Amino acid sequence: MSDIMRPKYITFDCYGTLTNFQMGSLTRELFADRIPDAARMEAFIQSFGAYRFDEVLGPWKPYSEVLCAALERTCQRWGVEYRDNEGMRYYEAVPTWGPHPDVIEGLAKIADKIPLVIYSNADDSQIMDNVRKLEVPFHQVFTADTFKIYKPRLAAFEAMIDTLDCRPDELLHVSSSFRYDLMSAHVMGIENKAFVARHHEGFCQGYGATEIADIRGLPALVGL
Repeated sequence: MSDIMRPKYITFDCYGTLTNFQMGSLTRELFADRIPDAARMEAFIQSFGAYRFDEVLGPWKPYSEVLCAALERTCQRWGVEYRDNEGMRYYEAVPTWGPHPDVIEGLAKIADKIPLVIYSNADDSQIMDNVRKLEVPFHQVFTADTFKIYKPRLAAFEAMIDTLDCRPDELLHVSSSFRYDLMSAHVMGIENKAFVARHHEGFCQGYGATEIADIRGLPALVGL
């Protein structure tokens, strides 16, 4: 990988990478009465994240069903009461969440020079509320709902690359997650990858990603 990347498109994960994905905060709020112990709460939140990942590995289903099933499975594992349709509280909250504080500043330096693209594990009905809060134009916004495929499945990246009509080596893919994005991007031949250190996953060696502290570090990777 050269020091300065020259992508045709910069493709992004949205939730967690650009949008401040507040699943943990909402879980602490909703389950405060059922899980008063702080250490147990953090373990419960980790399990909820793992079950969300597991739910997207199978056949596509609406994101609302992903969240509800993952939360119900987590509650069952931990012996915690699952209240009727509680997963929908998360689904309804997601479009209200805005970006991390560094995002608008970083994207604004790039948006008029390199086309920006999103592929998000979301529903089409949700994503544009989050995208509008990013305050910069995006060339394309894809979701799992668009193609009926969730990341990290390779077919998700194939669909994005084919729709953009480009080669994998013409992309720079940006994510705060190796397991959802950067491992699959590596397998797909996307040579240019940036890992945003949001501290919900650690950096993984061997996948050719460049680590940046936040989106303000992205312009330097493309010489801007």
